[in-house]
Amino acid sequence: MAYPDHLEALNKAFSGIGVDENSLISIVANSNHEHKKSFRKGCSKLFIEDQNGFERMDQSIIKNLKLEFKRFRDAVVLSLLHPWERDARLIEKAMKKGQKHYDVIVEIACTRSSNELLGARKAYHSLFHHSVEEHLATHVKGCERKLLVALVSAYRYEGPKVNEDVVKSEAEILSNAIKNADKRKPIEDEDTIMILATRSKPHLKAVYEHYNKICDKSLTEDLEAEGILKDTVECLCTPETYFTRILDAGLSVDGDEESKRAVTRVIVTQREALVKEGYAPNKIQGILTGHYKDFILGSLAREEMNKPL
Repeated sequence: MAYPDHLEALNKAFSGIGVDENSLISIVANSNHEHKKSFRKGCSKLFIEDQNGFERMDQSIIKNLKLEFKRFRDAVVLSLLHPWERDARLIEKAMKKGQKHYDVIVEIACTRSSNELLGARKAYHSLFHHSVEEHLATHVKGCERKLLVALVSAYRYEGPKVNEDVVKSEAEILSNAIKNADKRKPIEDEDTIMILATRSKPHLKAVYEHYNKICDKSLTEDLEAEGILKDTVECLCTPETYFTRILDAGLSVDGDEESKRAVTRVIVTQREALVKEGYAPNKIQGILTGHYKDFILGSLAREEMNKPL
């Protein structure tokens, strides 16, 4: 007969994002046949009893367990890869998965420096024997294609200079594009694509601020229903808002699987920025579990920022 505290610990081991491997080893690996029979009776999170009194795992539970065990492995692999290779592989995977995953491509194209993005494009050549631009132009069939190709092709000026007259003019252009959305989608507007894909981030932040002044509403609010266009603006103009939104969704009790996967990607790829912005590790203390939790917390440790890659 399994001890009640063992049953509680076993149920708890599967209650967060990731799994508590140490508890599983200490309890399950050292259990005999009768103990395991008791576990099946007492672990309602894992086993269901059918009409014949047989305790079995539902196929969906097996699938979810595989995903939870994979989290630690995925975090380690992403951390070990050269950043250029990591981004190239993330772009290729998102492209293959289709429209719902284009936000990953936007995130990489808009949050990396010009040299980092160029490095990812070089890695893509080596890994997949095509340019990322070519694959996007070939595989993306929707209205997102022009914007995505333009974003990954960018090599933005990264200096501080901003032309205020151009800023005001381009804020007006974006405002008009959104006002005329019933005639033409903003994501298909050539001027909108040009502004978002070529201007420096300081310039775009100034455009964003001026837009807020002339419209009494933020640009991201006006783009609420515009999918990757909103993601693009957030990543370029207010990346801290974008990453907070992604992490909050993934760490939510009701977060779907893609949102949970995004937690690993964002923390591994943006850990330095998250620490700089004061992202609090205690937000994940009661949600992540096991080696996955230890690894993610270690990645966010401030000391890690001082170690060479």
